[in-house]
Amino acid sequence: MTNSGLIVCFGEMLIDFVPDTSGVSLAEAQAFIKAPGGAPANVACAITKLGGNSAFIGKFGDDEFGHMLVEILKKNGVKSEGVCFDEHARTALAFVTLKKNGEREFMFFRNPSADMLLKESEVNMGLIKQANIFHYGSISLISEPCRSAHLAALKAAKEAGNILLSYDPNVRLPLWPSPDAARDAIFSIWHQPHLIKVSDDEVAFLTKKDPANEDVVLSLWHDHLKLLIVTDGEKGCRYFTKSFKGKATGFSVNTVDTTGAGDSFVGALLVSISKDTSIFEDEGKLKEALTFANACGALATTQKGAIPALPTPAEAHSLIAKGK
Repeated sequence: MTNSGLIVCFGEMLIDFVPDTSGVSLAEAQAFIKAPGGAPANVACAITKLGGNSAFIGKFGDDEFGHMLVEILKKNGVKSEGVCFDEHARTALAFVTLKKNGEREFMFFRNPSADMLLKESEVNMGLIKQANIFHYGSISLISEPCRSAHLAALKAAKEAGNILLSYDPNVRLPLWPSPDAARDAIFSIWHQPHLIKVSDDEVAFLTKKDPANEDVVLSLWHDHLKLLIVTDGEKGCRYFTKSFKGKATGFSVNTVDTTGAGDSFVGALLVSISKDTSIFEDEGKLKEALTFANACGALATTQKGAIPALPTPAEAHSLIAKGK
């Protein structure tokens, strides 16, 4: 079977315009670097760069940027049978400022962009049914028809019965009508996945409480989950399973741009899970996989743009060796 360990990523791919100098506002920026982005697409590229097998499902504008992005997927070895184009809508754009500390501010151009117009009839359900893992975010839940397409894709993956569902909400508040609308939609599919990854900031947003408090994090747990991960930036991450919990320490690197760090982390973790699902029951293996994912997340912050900065396994292992 050619699709062994196939991880299908569903959602948006867009172009991030990043100032060529860090620490300036959008208004102050003199020039911008064009960088492919969009969390589910970043994850798909992280997977292939780490030797895994991935496919992307999403819609692009039938424009130069849309075709450029699909070419980038193909160049990165991501299967593209799930891709379609819209003749009437543009590919989404985002201007991303990097503040002095490498953190981001977003300004989006999507009114509406092609990714939001993916219809249920355009979703390649056959591709989803071949997956070992189906990975998605919450941005595709913001508006119709994409929301219904996302829910139908999720239903197909669930009905296949043997597909691991992986959810990284990736909160981007400027895209939502209101914070409450974001919270409601993110929670509307919360009880389906087997794996959820959230950042400490997202825990604070979703619970309106302190993310450092373990009881607060555990309020997000549900019985379908095999693994709940909270990422704590360069401090690493916390993990919770049915039978154990703990921390995996992070790596300190020279951070240039945090875009794509979480996606690099998720891609690395999904590659490990696709090779060996006993990870959920074996704390030693899980810790090793999370240390590898932390290294991949850290390395992704050392260059501008998400996809170009994604590390190889050798780079990740070398950072781990240095950290010991």
